[in-house]
Amino acid sequence: MSDITNDTDSEEFYKGSQKRELMGHPIGLSICFLTEMWERFSYYGMRTILVLYLVKYHLYSAGEASMIYGAYAGLVYMMPIIGGYMADRYLGSRKAVTYGALLLVAGHSLMGFHGPASFMDGDAVVRNDTYINIFFLALALIITGVGFLKANISTIVGALYGPNDPRRDGGFSIFYMGINLGAVFATGVVGYVGEVHGWNYGFGLAGIGMLFGLLVFLWGQKFLDGRAEPSNPAILKEKSPIGINKEWTIYLFGLALVGVSWMLIQNQKLVGQFLGVSGFVMIALIMVYAFKNFTKIERERIMVALFLIAVQSVFWALFEQQAASLTLLADQQFNLNVLGMNVLASQVQMMNALFIVLLAPVMAWLWVLLAKKHVEPSTPAKFAIAMLLIGLGYIVFSWGMGMEEGNSKSFMWLVFIYLSLTVAELCLSPVGLSMVTKLSVSKIVGMMMGTWFLFSALGNYIAGWISSLTGSTAHGATNGQLDVAATMEVYTTIGFGAVGVGVFILLLTPMLRKLMHGVH
Repeated sequence: MSDITNDTDSEEFYKGSQKRELMGHPIGLSICFLTEMWERFSYYGMRTILVLYLVKYHLYSAGEASMIYGAYAGLVYMMPIIGGYMADRYLGSRKAVTYGALLLVAGHSLMGFHGPASFMDGDAVVRNDTYINIFFLALALIITGVGFLKANISTIVGALYGPNDPRRDGGFSIFYMGINLGAVFATGVVGYVGEVHGWNYGFGLAGIGMLFGLLVFLWGQKFLDGRAEPSNPAILKEKSPIGINKEWTIYLFGLALVGVSWMLIQNQKLVGQFLGVSGFVMIALIMVYAFKNFTKIERERIMVALFLIAVQSVFWALFEQQAASLTLLADQQFNLNVLGMNVLASQVQMMNALFIVLLAPVMAWLWVLLAKKHVEPSTPAKFAIAMLLIGLGYIVFSWGMGMEEGNSKSFMWLVFIYLSLTVAELCLSPVGLSMVTKLSVSKIVGMMMGTWFLFSALGNYIAGWISSLTGSTAHGATNGQLDVAATMEVYTTIGFGAVGVGVFILLLTPMLRKLMHGVH
């Protein structure tokens, strides 16, 4: 641990940054890194087996399982706008993250109790309604818990760096590596335990990971140096209309959100409609607020941020196929014997996280190197590159699948698409999180981060809808089986769509850079 040096250049660059350092970055980053690593262990561990569990244990069709996954993932990324607002206005990031972690521990633990397997009675599927409702309640607890934790742990990372600190993008890339380090362990271990020893054991293991994350965050709060505390602690002690203080009222409100999530997760089409409307309503509200309260420069920066926030939903719609259609494809269409080892379908998702861990430090170093040479792509350009990479990845992957017959296709095509997804992700996701904290005004940074996750939510829901198209019965696909012909057609279409979006962003990049007013 050390302190930042006090030379003139350092004072200018690091003004507003946390003084205590660890390995060249604010020491609080390590706590956020470890907390998010374990939270992502639980999330990705559960996610890696979710669609397979729905298809194989409860006999949902590929389309039904994809829509449940899409609604769940959409709600997971929608709730942070509420959690972000509660943290900005009342709780502060520390209390919000702690409360979210408690809900997550409860939800992941409940996933371990899934009841008897569903079975066929003639042409009808028989499911135990009680345990299905418990399953949806567990998902609802996780949805709400992520809502209070996800946006606010990222906000804490941003709060550790001053506005001109050149380490910010690198810090977010390191933070992002922590996310994917947890994902590597989760997809490898939870996937194996779930598929081999029982789905309930896999879900239970994910819950243990979340408990570790909660304990790490509680222990490490002393290293945040007060940067995650409520902006006005006195307001939490005021009485609410229901007769208790506002802090506990917010916690009760969180439990009410669990009930709302439980209802919505069972009405997937309603989730999609709600996400689409609420996303653009949030943009309108933020812009109205900006025109009333901010300067011209602040407004224009927020306009750029909102544009990039909206278009990133296209990216996530393609990226999140890995937890739905790509997992089912790996299970049904690919040879998973790799160098003499049998890889499980759920473990294929580990490639994304593993590539992130390997490549995130390289990308962080690359951005710094390019910045020193004054040739680093701007944030909008990085978004465009991400769209081009992911779009071309799906086009080539679809072409490669069409070259091979049968259900034992080469594993190398899966390696290719996951590498494409990963490089594209590193150009967009950590850069996007950093962009939100840089272009936002401090008063609404939590809401802006929540809006980022709201449009991520829309992309995740659309991902489920896209995945459901790959299980179409148009070419004879039934039950949990995917339709390979439909899948290739869908992947080619979305690939060209993403390329088109990437070209559009590139054309707008000069104007967007001008509106950023020097913020890089």
